Amino acid sequence: MEAFVTTLLLTAIVQTGDRAQLLSAALGQRFDRPVPLLLAAFLASGLLAAVGALGGVVVGDWISIDALRLFYALSLLFAGLGMLAWRRPVGVLQRWRTGPFLTGLLGIAIVQFGDKGQFIIAATAARSHDWVWPLLGGWSGTMLGLAPAVIWQGELARLPLRAVRIAAGAIITLIGTALALAAFGLI
Repeated sequence: MEAFVTTLLLTAIVQTGDRAQLLSAALGQRFDRPVPLLLAAFLASGLLAAVGALGGVVVGDWISIDALRLFYALSLLFAGLGMLAWRRPVGVLQRWRTGPFLTGLLGIAIVQFGDKGQFIIAATAARSHDWVWPLLGGWSGTMLGLAPAVIWQGELARLPLRAVRIAAGAIITLIGTALALAAFGLI
């Protein structure tokens, strides 16, 4: 259960101002059809959470406990640094002549593949040697970040996402740094 809660909270936090969240909001404005977009986000994030969780369990069986600690620490450190990094503007995939469901499914899957949330899911699964709870927690956390963006679209632009993203990124970077130093036995 700890793996569920940890992954849920971390993935929800790292979605703040992330490209997938911004793309979801942009597609919500473009299509103004939340149900197919929510279904697309649900399926895309579920598939990628499953890939991350199953990959994490495989990696967890191959490496030592110290390496698992470092893997988890680095997933947080790089997630935090990724939140602090500059963001390219997100396009609304205007050239894609597919409907809201297929555009949302493929667009969100492409943007989220190999993203920080997927690595957090993988690292948590590797550390806990369980794929179910990290998958469910990461999937839920991702949807906590994407669903409001699809539903409230333009309202999202009024929130101080950049400031929240930078503050959360700094906190996650500090936690990741502390865990990495602990993994090396330096603190």
